[in-house]
Amino acid sequence: MNDSTTQDPTDRPDTSFVPQLDVRQRAMLAEMGVRVWAPRPPVDAQVTAPVAAEAPPAAVARAPAPSSMPAPAAPAARPAPVRPPVNEAVVAAPRPVAAPARPRPAGVDAMDWPALQAAVAGCEACGLCRSRQNTVFGVGDRQADWMVIGEAPGENEDLQGEPFVGVAGQLLDNMLRAIGRSRTGSGAQATYIANVLKCRPPANRNPLPEEVAQCEPYLARQVALVQPKIILAMGRFAVQSLLQTSEPIGKLRGQVHRYQGVPVIVTYHPAYLLRTPSDKAKAWADLCLALETAAASPDRSTAP
Repeated sequence: MNDSTTQDPTDRPDTSFVPQLDVRQRAMLAEMGVRVWAPRPPVDAQVTAPVAAEAPPAAVARAPAPSSMPAPAAPAARPAPVRPPVNEAVVAAPRPVAAPARPRPAGVDAMDWPALQAAVAGCEACGLCRSRQNTVFGVGDRQADWMVIGEAPGENEDLQGEPFVGVAGQLLDNMLRAIGRSRTGSGAQATYIANVLKCRPPANRNPLPEEVAQCEPYLARQVALVQPKIILAMGRFAVQSLLQTSEPIGKLRGQVHRYQGVPVIVTYHPAYLLRTPSDKAKAWADLCLALETAAASPDRSTAP
């Protein structure tokens, strides 16, 4: 039996404004998104509900009495930041490059061939001496009219102690043969070949300026001893060392330059030509210019 039949009407809230909805109507309103509010239950229902409306006195006091509450603790002092220990090996300033074991010998500009070659073989003026297998002095007729100067030894040159060997050396030999020259020739066919650097840079990296500076006196003395009629400078570092310029090879080609009074023709390194075969025609034009320039140069016996 419904309790509302025996309850005093004056004790119940007025719910006359709430429409009586059946199940179908409620379903339709739910589909439309209309929320239906139900009237508050009568007071006696609240009293007999499973959950008590009033909490027991102990539950009402949500916080302990002030006398039993501990005093709030003062905020702790913020600890000073702890710096990790410094690793001196990491943050220390880079060590300067160790000084060479022996400086370059004095008097290079007055050495003869045996003294010069011995000085190069024992040179420890830069760090390249610690990684080389052999020094690469030069090869060919030391009285040749033609002198070919390259950049630095590679792996094969370091192992054999001779400049321009391997595939790049084979291409150079073919280029010289095309103009009637050779590294083993003599007289009108003679050619002397040397590099700016006498030791191989590790992993064939580019030469460092200080390394070039240590080797330049050796090369200058070689040129003075050979007294060539023409120098063929092959590659960027050879050109920059001889001409003391930073201009690219493309801008220096097709001109006659001078080093110690000797005509210099600039051309590409054979290793570059192997990577860029399309520039071999330009290298051939450089060889032709070198032939013309050498033919127009005075003989060394009549040179001032």
